[in-house]
Amino acid sequence: MQCPCNSSKTYNECCKIAHQNIQSIATAESLMRSRYSAFALANINYLQESHHSKTRPSNREKKEILIWAKSVQWIKLEIINITKGRYTDLIGTVEFKAFFMENGKIDIIHENSSFCKENNHWTYLKAR
Repeated sequence: MQCPCNSSKTYNECCKIAHQNIQSIATAESLMRSRYSAFALANINYLQESHHSKTRPSNREKKEILIWAKSVQWIKLEIINITKGRYTDLIGTVEFKAFFMENGKIDIIHENSSFCKENNHWTYLKAR
């Protein structure tokens, strides 16, 4: 299966590696891509694990996110801009557009997300 994050790789060669081992992620962009794939696959446990501990959704919010992620059809991810977020950086931002279909209409999440390292791996901090 093609990876949901729109890389040129299969899921097994791409985001599955991140989903099985968050320590394997080298950049903020890779984390962003793996989080998009986790939304597309409704992998709520990975979404929680990849979220910074200070801004991680509560268990109630986790359930709501899971229900929503399953209710929409994920179409594609476009990376627009990346600032820092390389292997040696501690912080970074990724601007992206995530396209999805909900109730028969295409919608877009356009966000500039902040990422930082926590416990030696990249985490999603918040939307900027």
